Amino acid sequence: MSVHKKLMQARVALQSTEMKKSGLNKFAGYSYFELGDFIPHIQTIFNDIGLCGVVSFNIEYATLCITDVDDGTVIVITSPMAKADLKGAHPIQNLGAVESYQRRYLWMTAMEIVEHDIIDSAPAAEPKPEPKPEPKPEPVKKTPVPLRMEGRDDKSWHLIVEKEPGDSSVSWVTAVVDITNMGLKETHNEAEVMKLFTNNRIIFDRLKLEDVDRYTALMGAFKTRKEELKG
Repeated sequence: MSVHKKLMQARVALQSTEMKKSGLNKFAGYSYFELGDFIPHIQTIFNDIGLCGVVSFNIEYATLCITDVDDGTVIVITSPMAKADLKGAHPIQNLGAVESYQRRYLWMTAMEIVEHDIIDSAPAAEPKPEPKPEPKPEPVKKTPVPLRMEGRDDKSWHLIVEKEPGDSSVSWVTAVVDITNMGLKETHNEAEVMKLFTNNRIIFDRLKLEDVDRYTALMGAFKTRKEELKG
């Protein structure tokens, strides 16, 4: 049996497994899978079927190698690395957070784990009269996302976001959102939350240009974190 067939069997087995989502996005009001919600189930399934998954990292990529332990054939899944340079956190904490995010994304890709669709839980909207057609503005011409963007360096809460030549803007947007969420978790008061925002405003302005929906959600995360730290 090929490694591809075994992986397909593992995916089907995981889909039949009841898993609970322990992550919660308070702003958008939905739950999501954290790494610990599905890894134990995957390891059990892999052990029964005869697969072994190993995650590794280098400067450019995170890699998940899934090996058939019977014939040695391998499936390789990669994800481009992103890094955070938060002055308020220890380098090893930043590294650990990035690697945890990458492990989660790699395994979700390999096992075709589908996240909750926010639209499914939204209340039905009242029917609205059809708006009158309006002239469409000329589309804004965007310059490519720079290979390196960084916020204002005042020795604290300074983000650096890099992308590889040829990477899509989607991967850049994801890197900005992930790194910022990591930074928000490290804040201890409202002042640090505001520092994280103001020092990196140039990056967030570009995020708004690339993906206004994810920009809006990220601004909501800033607001939520400030509320949590009040008092």
